[in-house]
Amino acid sequence: MSSDPKPGTLYLVGTPIGNLEDMTFRAVRILQSVDVIAAEDTRHTGKLLQHFQITTPQVSYYEHNQKSRIPDLVRRLQQGQAIALVTDAGMPGISDPGYELVKSCVAAGIAVVPIPGPSAAIAALVASGLPSNRFLFAGFLPAKSKDRLIDLEGLAREPHTLIFYEAPHRLRQTLQDLAAVLGNDRAIAFARELTKLHEEIWRGTIQEAIDYYTHKDPQGEYTLVVGGAEISQPALSEEVIKAELQALLQQGLSRSEASRELAKQTALPRRHIYQLALSLADGSA
Repeated sequence: MSSDPKPGTLYLVGTPIGNLEDMTFRAVRILQSVDVIAAEDTRHTGKLLQHFQITTPQVSYYEHNQKSRIPDLVRRLQQGQAIALVTDAGMPGISDPGYELVKSCVAAGIAVVPIPGPSAAIAALVASGLPSNRFLFAGFLPAKSKDRLIDLEGLAREPHTLIFYEAPHRLRQTLQDLAAVLGNDRAIAFARELTKLHEEIWRGTIQEAIDYYTHKDPQGEYTLVVGGAEISQPALSEEVIKAELQALLQQGLSRSEASRELAKQTALPRRHIYQLALSLADGSA
């Protein structure tokens, strides 16, 4: 196998998410040998390059310049340059604009080669104690609570382990939204500052996580690993759901309250149940 990068190839180079000892020999070699490195943050990547004595020139490639930068990078690749794409940490293309460049390269018939490296999602998953044979990576949830709830409702019946990224200033509200949609007792693990000095991996229920952060300020970037739904009930017909809703409405619950309660009991999407509730004659919104 040739030790030099191939001309006209885009290399997706995984970089450490914290501990620099996680950098692979192959990643160092590729970064030393390509014509240019496309980096999410050239200042951040510059520190990494300096540590490993890599002098390859950089160009910036991030969310707000990707539309103007992609044609230039594709042109360089078509002219025979070898380019390495790196993100601030982990594998490029995961919750960052790397996907758009890869898509453009594939469409143009340009070779794309992954150089595997650390991933916060996988590291958190395997240490969570939750099932790892099947999982769904959902990345960052929407910043607005209303949109976040909608996304979570779409995942409420997902039986596989769920993985999310979250910023510290939104963690408390996200935990509240997880409780509202998935239930307080759903298992959760969160990992923060993975591979760094203050690494923490916490395990418990969503309610316990809420309690934990009632008097503790979230710090660092978080990876949340949430247990999948336990779907044990047989599929319910609309007639059965309406009958259950009617019974809850007769107990004095509003349509919204009845829909939320039945969603928790059945693991069905609340929005679907609420639409059925709207078709009932009695009850208030």
